[in-house]
Amino acid sequence: QVQLVESGGGLVQAGGSLRLSCAASGRTFSDYVMGWFRQAPGKEREFVLGINSNGGRIYYADSVKGRFTISRDNAKNTVYLQMNSLKPEDTAVYYCAGRHSSFISYRANEYDYWGQGTQVTVSS
Repeated sequence: QVQLVESGGGLVQAGGSLRLSCAASGRTFSDYVMGWFRQAPGKEREFVLGINSNGGRIYYADSVKGRFTISRDNAKNTVYLQMNSLKPEDTAVYYCAGRHSSFISYRANEYDYWGQGTQVTVSS
């Protein structure tokens, strides 16, 4: 089992920045692909970014390219989501997820473990 706990969400004005963290405990963190997903009210959960186990490969959703970045610190069992130039349409609950694989997936149902989510609200 892997437990994931997100933190860092909140309310920010459009154009601002937030940094989310996801702390993992349980099995070997460095064996896992990590992803960030988000879900806005009335919408399906969508992929935001993913990072492979050693941080050498990153996948982005087109909607966040150039604004969001993902990184991980395997020594701290933590993955980060840095969000810059935030827009009102980025408002959602953000989830981190872990996948015991070498390959990043865009599909939520291919991730094995999930955090409880953290709310990000961007005001206009």
